[in-house]
Amino acid sequence: MATFVLIPGAGTDPRVYGATIEALSDLGHRALAPSLPLRDEHARPSDHAEAIVRGLPDDAEPVIVAQSLGAFTGPLVAARVPVAQLVLLAPMIPRPRETAGEWWGNTRHEEAIVDILRRHGPMSAWGRDAIAEVFLHDVDPAVARANEPFQGAPGRGMFVEPWPLDAWPEVPTRVLIPNSDRLFPIDFQRRIARERLGLEIDEMAGGHLPMLSRPRELAERLSALLEGEA
Repeated sequence: MATFVLIPGAGTDPRVYGATIEALSDLGHRALAPSLPLRDEHARPSDHAEAIVRGLPDDAEPVIVAQSLGAFTGPLVAARVPVAQLVLLAPMIPRPRETAGEWWGNTRHEEAIVDILRRHGPMSAWGRDAIAEVFLHDVDPAVARANEPFQGAPGRGMFVEPWPLDAWPEVPTRVLIPNSDRLFPIDFQRRIARERLGLEIDEMAGGHLPMLSRPRELAERLSALLEGEA
């Protein structure tokens, strides 16, 4: 049995992982999604890491799963406590001293989604139509409605803290990319993983929010990655 610790992306309540936790339990694993200081406008990735470390079971050497902006937090946890593996899911992979606010320009993200930006304008102006197209295109509408209370805007603090590690933690790391992610297209993610970590990506089906669209498949892929299976 492994212990999986699940970290969501920007402004998202960890309870979005409910179905994934259930699926991992069905596979014989333990899984948890610790509470985060989402109501604190000034909370930084390091503050999120502190909250996660406080929520870890004493007997765990966990697998840390960090999705999207959570990739700025997951390695900070791995640098503080022993972990079995770090899985970056549809991630924003940071570099030392880079803020999450700088990440977008540094990675040339706009070039990867130019067609979406032409239709919907800058991300800061996206309304319901853009959100549906980019994030929810493969999520069952009933699931999307049920999880609406768990979605929110991230605090400013998440984007202004220079990433504090001098180097990537020495922990086995995998980069798991949903191959229909419209926010971070797969070719973009393949390039960033190679440039920043020297790693090739692993793939699964689905869009940016596989914990909502494919929780059982996500659980199966996480379990397989831990076992060293492609």
